[in-house]
This record gives sequence, C-alpha cells and structure tokens, in this order.
Amino acid sequence: MGRTADAIAEGVAIATAAARLAVKNHILVGTIAEGGSFDREKYIDDTREALRAMAEESEEAEKTLAALWKRARSRHSDPQGTHDYRDRDVRNLKKRAKQARGVAARLREIMDDREALGVIEEEAREAAWADVRHNLDRRLRVEGMRPDQDPDYEQMREARMQALRLVDLQALSSSQKAKAKSRKKLAKAAAKAEAKGR
Repeated sequence: MGRTADAIAEGVAIATAAARLAVKNHILVGTIAEGGSFDREKYIDDTREALRAMAEESEEAEKTLAALWKRARSRHSDPQGTHDYRDRDVRNLKKRAKQARGVAARLREIMDDREALGVIEEEAREAAWADVRHNLDRRLRVEGMRPDQDPDYEQMREARMQALRLVDLQALSSSQKAKAKSRKKLAKAAAKAEAKGR
C-alpha cells in the first residue's frame, strides 16, 4: 500500500472508531437512561448515520483543501502564517484532498454494507456492556465493602463522619424543612378553598 492508501485506511479507522463511540453512547442512553429495549436495527441505523456524518465531514474537508490549493498555486511569496499556503504547498494540499475524498468514499461503501454496519454496531454494544459491567463492578466493590476489608477504614472514618454531619444531614434537614413548608402551604390553600366553598 502507498502512503495515500495508508492515510485513507487510518482516516477510515478513526472515523469508524468515532462512529462506534457515538453508537455506544446511543445504546447507553437509549437502554439505560431512557429505559428502552435494545433494538439492533435502530442502532444499525444510528451506525449508518454516524458514518454519514463522518463522510460528509471528509467531503467538506476535501472541498476546503481543493479551494486552498487552487488559491495557493498562484502565490509565490513567503507565507504569513501556518495556514497561509503558497505554491510549494499545492502538492501536499492536493494529496490531503485526495485522502479526504478516499476516506469519504470508503465510509459511504461501509454505509451500504450491512455486514460491516453490523460489526460496528456489535462492537459498540460490547463496549456499552463493558462500561455497564465496569461501573456495576466498581459500585458493588465500594458499596459492598466491609470495614475489615478496607485498609483505610479507620483513617477515613472521621472524614466520612464529618461529611455526613456537615453535608448529608444538612441536606436532609433542608429537604425535610422544605417538604414540611410545602405541605403546610398546601394545607393552608386547601383550607382557604374549603372556606370559600362554604
């Protein structure tokens, strides 16, 4: 493979990784945060849409690079900044535009390949499950730990008790006062409405 093919393969790998991450997040939100059931077809569609967004981004990059090299080819002076391209940059800009076009074309091929979409969706599902499994494991380990299993228990006990007194109990007290005030207000309004009805 040549350098252009390598750059295209790398761009496609980055884009599919980004799509996989987006779909993983959709799965987590859809199934956990929103309490939905897992619908493979929906997430395959989400995969296709994530790839479409990446392909459109690459197509936009190609247009931008093409405009830059067309403008740069007639400029022969020294550049004034990093993105102030000149005629000596034209070859590199053309190569980058070709790479962007190649990435977009490959992503569009993947969008039409049901099997490839299924692979990305499956990897996203596995990554989502790994996140859930890791969070549950960590939570169970922390919340299920007994004092005799925690080497820092005695050292951290005073800090935990202070946090309980200053934060948790204060918040609980404020919450209870607010609820009592709200109940009192509702009772007063109900009594007023009852008195008016008589």
